[in-house]
Formats: sequence, C-alpha cells, structure tokens
Amino acid sequence: MKNLNPILFPTGKNLWVALALLLSCVVCPSNGQASPVTDSLLTELSQTIKNNESYIEGKNRQLDQLKNSLKNGNSGSLLHQFTVYDKLVYQYRAFKYDSAFAYALKLQEVARKMNDPVRVTHAKLKLSFILVSSGMYNEALDSLENIRATNLPDSVRLDYYALKSRAYYDLSGYTQDIFYSSRYSKKGEIYADSALALLDESKLQFHAMKGMRAEIAQKPDEARGYFQTILDRFNPTLNQYAMAANSLGNIYYKKGNVDKAIEMMAKAAIADMKGSVKEGVALMTLAEFLYKTGDEVRAYEYIKQALRDATFYGAKQRTIQVAAILPIIEGERLSTVEGQRQRLYIYAIVVTVLSLLVLVFAYIIFRQLKQLREAKRTLTEAFDKLQQTNDELVEAKQTLTDAYDKLRETNEKLIEANVIKEEYIGYSFNFQSTYLDKIDKFKKSIDRKLMAKKYDEIGHAMKSINVQNERELLFQSFDQTFLKLFPNFVSTFNSYFKEEDRIRLKDKNSLNIELRIFALLRLGITDHEQVAQFLDYSVRTIYNYKTKVKNRSILPNDDFEEKIMEIKAF
Repeated sequence: MKNLNPILFPTGKNLWVALALLLSCVVCPSNGQASPVTDSLLTELSQTIKNNESYIEGKNRQLDQLKNSLKNGNSGSLLHQFTVYDKLVYQYRAFKYDSAFAYALKLQEVARKMNDPVRVTHAKLKLSFILVSSGMYNEALDSLENIRATNLPDSVRLDYYALKSRAYYDLSGYTQDIFYSSRYSKKGEIYADSALALLDESKLQFHAMKGMRAEIAQKPDEARGYFQTILDRFNPTLNQYAMAANSLGNIYYKKGNVDKAIEMMAKAAIADMKGSVKEGVALMTLAEFLYKTGDEVRAYEYIKQALRDATFYGAKQRTIQVAAILPIIEGERLSTVEGQRQRLYIYAIVVTVLSLLVLVFAYIIFRQLKQLREAKRTLTEAFDKLQQTNDELVEAKQTLTDAYDKLRETNEKLIEANVIKEEYIGYSFNFQSTYLDKIDKFKKSIDRKLMAKKYDEIGHAMKSINVQNERELLFQSFDQTFLKLFPNFVSTFNSYFKEEDRIRLKDKNSLNIELRIFALLRLGITDHEQVAQFLDYSVRTIYNYKTKVKNRSILPNDDFEEKIMEIKAF
C-alpha cells in the first residue's frame, strides 16, 4: 500500500488536493460572459418581460378608449368612424393581427361609403401593411398592384412606395433563393428610390429608407450611419427606436461585434415590450445570438417569450419563424441539463467517497486532538504556575522600586539639608565671629575712654553704633548665602506669576522683603513670629505680604507654598 499513487489513494495534504481536482471535474460549465453594459441590459429586459402584463393592460386601455369613442359622441359620422378605425388599425397592427385585419376591412368599408379615392387608397395601404407584417407577401402585393399612385397626394404616394419597397425586401429575405431574391431585392430598391425622392434629410423616414436600402445592398457601414442618426438626432417612438436598434444589432453581428449586437438587440427588444409590439423579431433574434454565445438559459427564456408574443399576435408566419428556432435552443438546453444531471451523479459518488475518507480522517484527528488536549492541559497548568510566580516577582520588584524611590528621595533631601546646614553653620560662625570682633573692639574702646575718664566721648561712641546698617549687613549676608544655595530661586519664583507681576531686582545678589519671606519658608522656617523677628516686622505685616504674593500668583493659593518647597537647591 505504501507504493500506491497518492492521487488515487490520497493521504494527509494530498486528500485536499484530490478533493479540489475532483470537484473541478464536475463543476457545471459557465454561460457565455457578457460585458457589464450588456449584462445590465439583459437584466433590464428580463424584468421588462416580467412586467409584460402591465404593458398589455395599458395597451388595452388605449384600445378601449378608442372603441368607446365609436359608441359615444358623433359615432354616426363617417369621418369620425374613419378616424377612429384608422387609429385602431395603427394600434393593432403590431399588437394583434386578426383585430388589425378586421379594423382594416372596416376602414376600407367606411372609405368606400365616403366615396373618397384618397381615403380608399389609404385604407388599402393599411391593409397591405398588416399583410406584409404578418408575412402574407403575395396577398399584400396583390392588394398593392390595384393601387394607382400617379394622381395621389405626396404623403399617400410616399406610404405606397415605402410599403411596396418593404414588401419586396421582406419577400427577398423570406425566399432565400438566389434567382428570385435578387429580383425582389432590385424591385425593392426601385420603390425605395421612389420613396426617397419624396423625402429630405430632415425626416426620420428618409434615414430609415436609406439605412434599409444600404443594409440590403450589403453596405453595413453606410447603413449603420443612417440608423445611428435616427437614435442620435431624432426623438423616435418606441416602435421606430426598436426598428433602428434591431437593424443596428444585425449589422454589428455580421461585422463580428457580438457584444454590441446583443446590446442593440436587447434595446430593441425592450422597446418592443414597452410598446406592446407582438410582431417584432428583436427578441427572437436576440435569443439566437445568445444561444450562439453559450448563454442558453437566457436564450431559452427569450425564445419562449417570443413564441408567446407570436402566438398572441396571431400571424402564422411569425409563429413558424419562432417555432423553427425554439426546438434547437430547447434541445441544446435539454442536452445541457442532461449533462449537468450526469455531472451531479458523478459528483454525488465523489462526495460519498470523500465523505467516507473524511470520517476516517476525522476519527484519526479526534484521537490526536484528545492527546493534544491532554498535553495542552498539562502545559496550561505549568504556564499558570509560571505566570503566578512571575506576578509575584513583578509585585516584589514594584515594592522594591517604590522603596528605592522613597529612599532616593529621602537621601536627596538629606543631602540638600546637610549642604544647607553646613553652609548656614559656616555663615553663622563667620557672622558671629565678625560681630564678636566688633563688640570686642567697641568694649576695648569704651574701657580706654573710662580709664581716661573721657565720659563725653563714650556718649559719642554709643551714638556711632547704627543698628539699621547692621541689620542691612545681616540681610545682605543672608541673601548672598541663600542665593549661593538656591541660584534659580528668583527665576523659578517669578515663573509662578504673569509677566507684569514678576519681581525685578536692582541687585542680582540681594532679595527684597517678599523674596526673603519665602526664602525663609524654603529653609523650613514656617513660624510667622520667627520670620517677623528675623526681618524686624510685625507678624501681621509678614502675613499680609504672603497673602498679597499668593493672590498675584497664577497658582492656587493652597499650592503656592508647596511649589516653593519644590525649588531645588544648588
């Protein structure tokens, strides 16, 4: 078993490779891919087909209004009857053959009663048009042969030549015989030229006739220009739009531009559906195009609707044309469905085999997962213990860090206090020594004067002692010593005030009364009586100075002294 082909007997990773290969073999083939624009139009067409009944209802309402007008009003007037019958023939001509034919006969009957040759000819042309539309070419040509166009108005002659041209052109395409088709085509050209002689380029019908003539003459580029002009320059009705788009679709298809052909034919079919045109060929031709591109689903949907429309219209020729294509598309669709059924059968077998393999591997995997869960549980317990130990170490480390930070802070304060103490002890010894020297010299001077009994000079000597000068020397010495310990005290102190409220000193080596009060505070002398005694002010004065300074500060009053204590020495 170890030497078996891993594709035929897959194991492990090869199982999923084999699964992908097997599934790829049974996937149903995709339909022909259309461009986004074409696909959007086909989706719109399918939705339009679903709304077909609403368009038919709208058409029937129009027809009912015309029929009711025969019963109401001036229904006895031949002119009124002729006008209504003419409109009914126009509405029915592409909608329902038998009704159109019946009203065309009534139109002829009224025209004969009116004894008007022009209206009689007009009625015959209407009947001939319906016969051509239904594929009854011989009958239509027989009817047209009885018309003499020489003395008719230009508008009627135009309709006559245009209809006769179309009859011969349609007959040429229907005959499919080299000998007769060419003869009919030449006759169609002759009548098309006669119709064009009565038209100019400003008329939509001129471009329609020119396009039809060029298309029959195998001049696709010229024909395309005329039909495209109808869509671009004019405002065609739905029926006119459908005929132009239908011709453009056939031209593009013959030139090999299948996507553009399907796009134009879809537009023509949409216009036919919205205009309730049941004798149109756009939907049938579109189904044929889609069938040839491989989109059998839509082709089958559209050909069925084309057959329903042809049956509704009631002309045998249209039904025969659609019925000739339907079996081909339906047969191909049945073949596709049968192929899909066989592939689904193979797919079911493959899925069954793979399901058994999956069950075997599931059992193996389940056993391995059970072992893995046990190993995972053991590892999880070990990890939890390790995590707990790590948490304890982290906590202990944090405790030590906090203790170290407090110790370092205390040490810094002790160093600062020690330096301040040493500096002020030196300052005190120096000041006291100087002061004792002065007292000693003063005592000796007094003693000499007493021994010499110069009592008057003793009074003068006493007056020479200036306590205020001595106090200023004391402050000057204090200021110099403090600023030596706290060189940034003044600048830091000023940073707690607005620019206009900051203290500006004349001598950078001396302090004013406000700075001395907070300098003593920074040295730890917080008792107002001690501060007042040192500065020779009353306690109330000291308190007032402190309050004024705090009120000017940008700091809250309660935080001011705390910020003063944070000013670093050195």
